[in-house]
Amino acid sequence: MKSKNYILCLLSLLVMTAVSCKKGFLDAKPSSTILQPQTLDDFQSLLENNNITYSPALPTLAGDEYVYISYPIWQSARTATERNSYVWAVNLFNGETSGGDWSIPYQAIFYSNNVLAGLDKFQSEGNDLSRIKFIKGWALFARAFAYFELVNNFSTAYDPSTANADLGVPIKLNPSVDDIQPRSSVQHTYDQILSDLNAATPLLSATLPLNNREQPSQIAVHALLARVYLNMRKYDLAESQADSTLHLYNTLIDYNAVSTTSIQPFLKTNDELIFYKSANTSYASATVFHNSYTRVNPALINLYDHNDLRLQIFYSLQPDSSNIMKVQYDGLTTLYPFTGLATDEVYLIKAECAARRNDVGTAMTYLNDLLINRYSTNTFTSVTASTSTDALNKILIERRKELVWRNLRWYDIKRLNKEGDNIILTRLLNGQIYTLPPNDPRDVFPIPDNEISSSGIQQNVR
Repeated sequence: MKSKNYILCLLSLLVMTAVSCKKGFLDAKPSSTILQPQTLDDFQSLLENNNITYSPALPTLAGDEYVYISYPIWQSARTATERNSYVWAVNLFNGETSGGDWSIPYQAIFYSNNVLAGLDKFQSEGNDLSRIKFIKGWALFARAFAYFELVNNFSTAYDPSTANADLGVPIKLNPSVDDIQPRSSVQHTYDQILSDLNAATPLLSATLPLNNREQPSQIAVHALLARVYLNMRKYDLAESQADSTLHLYNTLIDYNAVSTTSIQPFLKTNDELIFYKSANTSYASATVFHNSYTRVNPALINLYDHNDLRLQIFYSLQPDSSNIMKVQYDGLTTLYPFTGLATDEVYLIKAECAARRNDVGTAMTYLNDLLINRYSTNTFTSVTASTSTDALNKILIERRKELVWRNLRWYDIKRLNKEGDNIILTRLLNGQIYTLPPNDPRDVFPIPDNEISSSGIQQNVR
């Protein structure tokens, strides 16, 4: 992404100061000489900052999609956070400053709030109105996405019976970094996410920005709302939003036309990509190609049929018969997990929600519409299900196989364990077994210590 002008540079400097190890973002004090954005180009520049498109990487580190090559390799991992995430240690950061999993989303919120506040005061001309609407919608979308990622990482999974009491994250709705907010509830956090996304919808285009997938559209809003409602376990609303997404854009890629040998099988403007985001760049063990620390979990690899093209397109087979992730949905712009929105996820949300309301036929139709594009030509046999439970189980397996290395597996584990699925994670290191039981407090990441000490907000109990 580009920094177009001096105002963006100054605001970037402010944010870097705000997230330094000596001050938490919420407690930073800006210089009175910092200039505010004045033009529509300035506002758009803020939203084109890299931190708008970065996501936390801790869900990848804590999930079950990878294993360390060996115990000595685990010991040599670059950060204590990477080692501790792998075994779900209570003291996750072990004195280290977080790699941005907390601060980067708040930087996105800071930029968004600056844009929204600036637009409220902006003296527009008639020909600016459509661009003002677009920039405002973009800022609301970016803020909602950031809060969604924060609450999914630093709060317990949404439970309607406890959401008003469960600790969410501080809600910042203005650009002042002097405004220190306590933690809201999980319910309040989700209410803010939904409010922002619903406000953004009419402001954005109903067509996909084909050459710039880092800009949102109504399609992206509906896809994100589908993800949000799925994580809230409001499956009727998630299905409705999936329908709205697919009504506007439903393209899938036939994997028979995708290279099985390239380390870059997809372009950043591939036909399934709705909105681009990637995990932050702080952890070497979360990288894809050229990862010298980890390999794909063999239990995941074993789920694929030999005619399933994803086995060759997603993964690169190593000389020792292990696998590493290829560059997925990113082109060669980053070696970190893709965390954005794509049509394959929306098809799977639609299928899951249909199964949960006992519509097996619709569930299997959407699942098969996806899978026929994933198997070698003339080798795919349509998936059938005898009951809604059978359909749901098959769909959830396909979610695991399709949405790999996108942070979504960690969110699914938390959500599905609230549904009673009893997913237990285990690691084996140097003869010792580490276990994460369902609904364990350690599935909520701690807030970085420097943020706790500077802002005084309540820490998560692990």
